[in-house]
Parts: sequence; structure tokens; C-alpha cells
Amino acid sequence: MDLWFETALLPTGWAERVTVRIADGRISEVLPSTNPAPDAEPHRVAIPGMGNVHSHGFQRGMAGLSERRGRPDDDFWSWREIMYRFLDRLTPDDIAAITAQAYVEMLETGYTRVGEFHYLHNDIDGARYADPAETAGAIVHAAEQAGIGLTLLPVYYAYSDFGGQPPKPGQRRFLSDIDSFARLVEASKAKLPADAILGIAPHSLRAVTPEALTAVTALTSGPLHIHAAEQVKEVEACLAWSGARPVEWLLDNVELSERWALIHATHLTDREADRLAASGAVAGLCPVTEANLGDGIFPAERYLAAGGRIATGTDSNIQIDAAYELRSIEYSQRLARRRRAILLQEGASVGETLFAAALKGAGQALGVATGIAPGAPADIVSLNMEHPSFAGASAGTFLDRWIFAGRAGAIDCVWRAGQLRVVRGKHLASEAIANHYHKILTNLLA
Repeated sequence: MDLWFETALLPTGWAERVTVRIADGRISEVLPSTNPAPDAEPHRVAIPGMGNVHSHGFQRGMAGLSERRGRPDDDFWSWREIMYRFLDRLTPDDIAAITAQAYVEMLETGYTRVGEFHYLHNDIDGARYADPAETAGAIVHAAEQAGIGLTLLPVYYAYSDFGGQPPKPGQRRFLSDIDSFARLVEASKAKLPADAILGIAPHSLRAVTPEALTAVTALTSGPLHIHAAEQVKEVEACLAWSGARPVEWLLDNVELSERWALIHATHLTDREADRLAASGAVAGLCPVTEANLGDGIFPAERYLAAGGRIATGTDSNIQIDAAYELRSIEYSQRLARRRRAILLQEGASVGETLFAAALKGAGQALGVATGIAPGAPADIVSLNMEHPSFAGASAGTFLDRWIFAGRAGAIDCVWRAGQLRVVRGKHLASEAIANHYHKILTNLLA
């Protein structure tokens, strides 16, 4: 199968008249300066598909349900109680339907692979399903329905707070001990399609002990993800427990490396930012969710200047849009610093800098090759050059137009592993998946 693009973003930069040859879901050849072969499918502008490093798929179903003040100091912790009440009623079929809708929306906005931080393991009463990977199977089914690439990250969760505090009733659907978690990981592995990646996610330093952290991270050679320093209260509690801040504790006690993604890492000292950048780990930023929850602003300017690696995630899936996540990283810095054009490298625009950094970081964090290059998965996005946002655009402004000026309809087609999934901005299975989603949500919220 051949695709031909007037312009395509390659690892070396923008190229003209590019033929992309695809075999068995991967790119076999990339040929710039070519005319379209008779059987090649022609398109205008191509960019690589982006990886979404952090998703809780089921939370798409509660978007908009928490926008009333639960108490005078409403914050992440009061939002969490609403989330616990919502998930208490979900069956595996519900999880699959909600997650499939989230994955359709990801593909429609340019995400072609998702890191599913999957912690909803147990039945409604807290007991393990007969199949310990029952809900992992629901995630796999959702990914196959939508056609998105999957990096599954089963979550180890055993405690309610630092120091191994007993879990709370609302956490019963998350809980494992080390032996049952090892069985869950093995059962999950058996359900994965051929191009899926399996990693592990110790939920946070609140939910694991140091001993458990060592034990569960030894269960995989794949990616390792952990929530860290999302909220000020979490930082304060970690200091009270250990005398160190969450990221500081991880840097001092865990061999952080390129296998690791620290999700959020919102509250960093300058020294933590510099040390995290030097570790090679990825900071998984979810700025739309972080804004929705009032978490805070990641110190992106210092961190990137120190060589830090970033990627984006949609986390609670309150609004799913790859460009919006990238835009929100830069805009949060502008609001905090009261300046413009903050996150850019010499010779590049803000959009080009953010896209390149997030593309590379997501590939690292999700365990896959990225980019329009031989050997990489054929995950490709074409921009809709008839969209008003691209009027008069050239290669030097394509990414900035999409990230900062685009809206619905700015993406034309999306191929995932060489399969066409989105046409004229709409997922080919969107109607059927959305109808099922409507039915499920209507019943759940009745």
C-alpha cells in the first residue's frame, strides 16, 4: 500500500512530494521528491500520529459531572469522591463502551496510541473476577473496536496513603496484593493483540510501599509509569512520611531511567526539575486535566531547558484533543510568566518544538518507534488543508496553525498501523460506538 503526500513531516523536517510505502502495518519506505504512482492514494499534508501517555478511559463517562462545588475548598480530593461513586456501578461491558468512545475521540484528534493506566480491576464488591484480567479484556476490546494502538499499564494499588495506610472502601475495585497482581499481569498479557505493549504502573507513592514498588516493577521489562507530585497535599504528605518530596524520593530511591514516565510531576523544585531531566525519564503532562482539577502548573520552561523529556496525556478525558493538550502546556507557561513564545528551541516555533518533544517522549514512554520513518508503525495523520485555520499556511506554520488556531475539522484522515480509521475528521465506526455509549451512559446516570 502506498500513500503520497504533497508535504510530510519526516524526522529530518518537512519534505515535499513524499511516497510512504506500508507493509504489515509498518512503514517500509519513505521516498521524498517522488510523483504519485498510479495506485498511490494522494493527500495533502502528513504529520506523525501522536502517543497519548496517560488515560483512564472509563472517566470519559463522568466528564461534566463534577462542575458543582462539593465543598468550599473543592479540589482534586473532593473530585475523587465523585469519581469513586461513578465507578462503583460500572460493569466490564460499561468500561468497554465508555473507553471505546474515548479512543474514537483520541483518533479523531490525532492520537494513534494510548497508554491506558488501568486500575479498575475488581468487581463492584471488591472481589476479583473469575478471570483476573476481565476488565483488561474490556480495555483491549475497546482498543480493537476503535483501532487505536495500546500500551496497557495495569496498576498496582494496595494502600490509601503514604506508609501503607489501610485502603478505603471507595478503593476496593483497585486493590491487589503482590501475588494477585502478578497473576493479573500474566492474564492481561495473554489478552493483548500482537502490536500491543505491556508495562506496569505502580499507582503512586501513596498506594504502594517501597518494598512493593521494588517487587512489582520487577514483573516487566516494559514501560513503568507512576503518578507523582500532582497535588500540593500529596507533596506535604510525602514530606511528613519520608522527609522527601515525591519526585525527590523517587530520584533518591529508584533507578529512574528511560523506562519511566512520571505522570504530572506538577510540583517540582528547581533541583528536582534538573535531576528529573537528567534521569532520562519522561514527564507525562496532562494540562487539560490538571487545569480542570486545579492541580497547578508544571515548570516546563526550566525542565525543557535542562533537556527534560515530555509527553502528553488526556488523563480524566474531560476533553480529548491532542492539539489542545499541547496548546495548554504553552499557555499555562504564558499565564504564569506573563510572556509569550516561551517553549521553543532555537530555529523552531513553539508548535514545532512542542510537537517534536511530545512525539519523541510519547514513543519512549509507550515503548514504540514514532515518526514517518522506515520501521515505525504506519501511524499517520493528514491535515485538512481546506479548513479555515490553514488558509495561506506553509510548512513553517502548519503545526502552529493546527495547535494554536485549529478546531474541529482541522484533521482530515488518520491511519493507524496502515489502516484508515478517520476520514474527513470522523472515525469510520464513530456512529455505532457513540450510539452504544449513549445507551450505556443513559442507563448508568438514570
